[in-house]
Amino acid sequence: MKIRPWIEAMRLRTLPVSVSGVVVAAGLAVFAGCFNIPVFVLCTVFAVLSQIASNFANEYYDYRDGLDRPGREGPRRGVTEGDISPRAMAYATVVTLVLACLVGCSLIYYGGWWLIPAGILIALGVVAYSAGPYPLSRHSLGEVAVVLFFGIIPVNLTFYIMDGGWSLYVILSSISVGLLGADILIVNNYRDADDDRAVGKITLAVRAGRKPVWWLYLLNGYMAVALMMPLWSYFGLWWLLLPAVFLSLHTFLWWRIGKTEGSALNPMLGMTAMAMLLYSLMFIAMVAVNC
Repeated sequence: MKIRPWIEAMRLRTLPVSVSGVVVAAGLAVFAGCFNIPVFVLCTVFAVLSQIASNFANEYYDYRDGLDRPGREGPRRGVTEGDISPRAMAYATVVTLVLACLVGCSLIYYGGWWLIPAGILIALGVVAYSAGPYPLSRHSLGEVAVVLFFGIIPVNLTFYIMDGGWSLYVILSSISVGLLGADILIVNNYRDADDDRAVGKITLAVRAGRKPVWWLYLLNGYMAVALMMPLWSYFGLWWLLLPAVFLSLHTFLWWRIGKTEGSALNPMLGMTAMAMLLYSLMFIAMVAVNC
């Protein structure tokens, strides 16, 4: 069995989106004095496994429904190119999702039995993104799904398990993380707009056009920082240098995306994900230094 096609199917360059939400929640927990290392580790593993399961499911269902074609602009798709059998990808999706559920069950010890319906909702989201009667990714709702399942849910869930409650700061931070995660999908769909249009996959980039989603990419970054501005400035105005660094990088990436086409956009996808991870790491570092 070849390992490289499976690594590519995991889409490692986008995995920072799942880690970032947990990191921001951890920073909020440090701020609230309730940080829990085992919960942090378990939530991180759960988030990464859930995203990998979603990526596997997306590859399988896009192939099954004829939405991925050989020679596409994006990264190589193992199933489409014949490197991985559809049956193997389907099994891998189920196994990865089961592993995520097992990790999630261990969190019941810390958060209580109410995590079971929350876990079911997340599992349904993994599948609903690419499959079911109304696949979200094919009806211009992919970015909304990312805000919900990679921002609002993981940040609030992780913080609640540690703290047992919520606050306005947590909710605003979760939306902030979700907006940054949506930017990763925007780059992906911006690149694939022509291919998606040709096969009838109606992403936001197909429906609205490349130019509007390019501007949305920029706007999301600034809205994300604005939502967390009370936290960034809490320990002193000079800490605003950190989000300023992020916004400089974000604006540069936006500018580069506007001047790039086709497969040359693939590095921009990874850079956007790494910028998101940098944002979350700067936040938790700021809190850790001051608390």
